[in-house]
Amino acid sequence: MAVIHRATLVPTKLELIHPWLARQPWAGGDGELSRVGSYRFDDPDGEVGIEGFIVERGGTIFHLVLTYRGAPLAGAEPWLIGTMEHSALGTRWVYDGAGDPAAVAALMRGARGEQEQAVLEVHDGDTVVGVQEPDVRVYASGAGAPSFAGAPFAGSAGQLPALVSDGRVCEVTFGGATLRVARVLGSEVGGGAQLVARWRDGADSVAALAG
Repeated sequence: MAVIHRATLVPTKLELIHPWLARQPWAGGDGELSRVGSYRFDDPDGEVGIEGFIVERGGTIFHLVLTYRGAPLAGAEPWLIGTMEHSALGTRWVYDGAGDPAAVAALMRGARGEQEQAVLEVHDGDTVVGVQEPDVRVYASGAGAPSFAGAPFAGSAGQLPALVSDGRVCEVTFGGATLRVARVLGSEVGGGAQLVARWRDGADSVAALAG
């Protein structure tokens, strides 16, 4: 269950994403950015917000995974997108999820069918006021997921994902597995176990485990 606060964000998420995306060589420049939708995964430790965004600019659809933390993630400075002030939670450090172990682990579990997207529970202060329907649905699709013994990603505590390559698809290794995350939708993420996103006007694979 992901808690959605009725809160003010400064800057807004799109305002934070926009300049970061404009600097990425795989994003093809600048231009007005619009939100298509988003999905969330729960962090089992309850510490990190994990949100996948589908955004559009100039006819190109991007998939961006963000994490929200209450303190900086040690060693992850290259993955830091920026900070924002949350009227309910205070300062939040926002990271590119491809470099955050909480997001990478959640995407891996999602692709393997071991974790469903989070239920969005809306809070006004300490009061639960409703449940919000997600405008992006994600689900596992495909076969060939690697087999892992014991607890998921055993031995990876305190480690950061290692970047293999970045571009229209970002590839990282973590906890003995390799994850490919689509940055630009329409890009081939591989033939292993996949995480598929569906929204009002489309659907595509957004992440995959290397088979």
